[in-house]
Amino acid sequence: MGANATARPLRRPVYIASFGKAIHSTDATPQEEPEVVVDSEPQLRHDFPHAGDCRQGGISDGYRFVITFAAGRTEQTYGMIREFLREQGYGDVPIPADLTELRAFRLPPKLRHQLSLFGEDGYVHNPLKILFPPVGSKRGSLVLELYNEAAAGHLLRFHRRGKCS
Repeated sequence: MGANATARPLRRPVYIASFGKAIHSTDATPQEEPEVVVDSEPQLRHDFPHAGDCRQGGISDGYRFVITFAAGRTEQTYGMIREFLREQGYGDVPIPADLTELRAFRLPPKLRHQLSLFGEDGYVHNPLKILFPPVGSKRGSLVLELYNEAAAGHLLRFHRRGKCS
């Protein structure tokens, strides 16, 4: 045993950085609201990506656009999906009001581990699917699939009933 067994280790100093601008205002006037920047990229619903295109963090095969949202907690993730759908022109498509309602569309645990002969594990309403990821995926994530309504054979592809050209 060493002579200084009870001695405390040296502590490193901790510095807290502030990356914001320091505003020293003597005016008591309210500050102006910041301008809302509108994304110049067209909405997915009206300008569906072509095969192989990556847009907004998702990928498209020309018929289906798949993107995974993960915000740590499923409640926050679902909020991100709701906002994304509004921004991309899918605001008129009915979706569950909250996460509790979305979870009602989840397959029972017994069926989740079998081959999916019983349908999707999540909410399905043409032209979108909000799916729970497979077991072992990132916690709190949800998968959003959007289908191209203008494509030939759209309904058959959406319901996985064969491929149409």
